[in-house]
Amino acid sequence: MEIKNSRILITGGATGMGYEMAKIFKDRGAEVLICGRTEKTVNEAAQELDILGFTADVSNEHDVENLFKYVEEKWGGLDVLINNAGVGYFSELASTTTADFTRVWDINVKGAFMVGREASKIFIRQNRGNIINIGSTASLYGFANGSAYVASKFALKGLTECWRAELRKYNVRVMQINPSEVVTDFGEKSGYGSDKNGKKLTAAEIAHVSLSMLTMDDIGFITDATVWATNP
Repeated sequence: MEIKNSRILITGGATGMGYEMAKIFKDRGAEVLICGRTEKTVNEAAQELDILGFTADVSNEHDVENLFKYVEEKWGGLDVLINNAGVGYFSELASTTTADFTRVWDINVKGAFMVGREASKIFIRQNRGNIINIGSTASLYGFANGSAYVASKFALKGLTECWRAELRKYNVRVMQINPSEVVTDFGEKSGYGSDKNGKKLTAAEIAHVSLSMLTMDDIGFITDATVWATNP
């Protein structure tokens, strides 16, 4: 697809990987809308990048509905959805509370589902569109202390595969990026930790992958891209 003048919605777009994706697409002439839960952070990022910003919690159905009303009012359609909003939580199984587990699923799974559902209505109407779900290598294998997060990313992979099968006949390309450890504030916020040794992936690498996937000619698409640091 042609990036210039395309309309791209990025959830969780005010920081980290979402911010870098918004930047790379804006630099190539796209119209970009980011959303996030914190109004101040969203507004600051939108001003810095000269793009649109909207405050929305993707786990809140009313917020998601309002987000897509805004999309329709501003653009009258949509070319790309990047489902990037996500949180992490890492704890031993015996110490993981139902509230902790549910919080991760509300954003990583239910939120992605609701945003994807609303975007699909536009894409079906247009008979074209693109979805990139930001997964994780945690969608490919499990590890100790990862019950909530890993389960949510396995579920997201399932959503990706279902949407791909369902929407392909409408010329909608459904893709997933699975990064390994990326140096953002995600690790520190989730309690997983962050190793800023200069060898981990950065958010810019994931932005580059998203750009590469989307700029492939519409005749084909890359279903999944797993991204590792070369020598972490």
